[in-house]
Amino acid sequence: MPDLFDELQRAIEAEPLDTEEAIDRFRIRYLSRKQGRITELLKQIPTVAPEERKAFGQRVNRLKKLVEARIEAARERLRRSRTVARPEIDLTLPGRRPLPGSTHPLTQTLEDIKRVFTSYGFSIAEGPEIEDDWHNFTALNFPPDHPARDMQDTFFLEPPEREHGGILLRTHTSPVQIRIMESEPPPYRVIVPGRVYRNEAISYKSYCLFHQVEGLCVDEGVTLGDLKQILHAFARALFGEDVKMRFRPSFFPFTEPSAEVDIWWPDPALPNGGKWLEILGCGMVDPNVFEAVGVDPERYTGYAFGMGIERIAMLRYDIGDIRTFYENDVRFLAQF
Repeated sequence: MPDLFDELQRAIEAEPLDTEEAIDRFRIRYLSRKQGRITELLKQIPTVAPEERKAFGQRVNRLKKLVEARIEAARERLRRSRTVARPEIDLTLPGRRPLPGSTHPLTQTLEDIKRVFTSYGFSIAEGPEIEDDWHNFTALNFPPDHPARDMQDTFFLEPPEREHGGILLRTHTSPVQIRIMESEPPPYRVIVPGRVYRNEAISYKSYCLFHQVEGLCVDEGVTLGDLKQILHAFARALFGEDVKMRFRPSFFPFTEPSAEVDIWWPDPALPNGGKWLEILGCGMVDPNVFEAVGVDPERYTGYAFGMGIERIAMLRYDIGDIRTFYENDVRFLAQF
């Protein structure tokens, strides 16, 4: 048996370990759990005669430590050989001016929108992007069989047939308004910015995700005139003091009456010198929504509005394709 240990020791010391591949082969040959030569010797210990077992085990361990020491030394030698001396820094050379980044146009637009509404006393709230059916639909006056649900193609994470109506990626930020009204009593004056998701065909004007800002104001005596006033102030702040704005009747399950808001976009190339462009939807909060969250509709009234940030940014910066916002083309982003 001693001859075997001496022979193994000579083989271990003679093995050239000048590359990572050689080191790895060496490790497998001697320390592999399945076929390593040292491992095989360790497995033989229980079969050695009791009076020789201690000496046998000590010699096996010395060989194992020798293998591990050679591996560690070889790896350290390779690390040192790869280290290249760094050139000294010439402090007399002019420095490199860092290239400044820019704020994404969606972020710029969102910050401008928030600045307008916070100046009128609105606070900012956020909520989860993964919602349940109650907050995303039912509490907003979407009954289970209501055709208005078809207006928003939904990404369901759990099937809508479940008892709770399913878990989904929110299709608008209005669920946060429901959570606010559930958690505290009126009055409310809040905007809710955030990302929303809809299962739509991707094109120049639609994408599977986009950003919205919802607004909610609830108090005693809130009127449609208050809604028109705040939206006109918003349009003037974003599009200029001379902006022309109009309200068109529309339908949303959670507001009654409902309207869509257009602004006049001048364009000399068009026959009429411009065109009307929709920027948001709005209306007075439906009493059914108040009842769903425990707010007295006989005492309180309120208005709500919602706008797509991408839509506003496309108008402000004359961008013709919504997909441009998500392509991260530096040539596009550098313009902002």
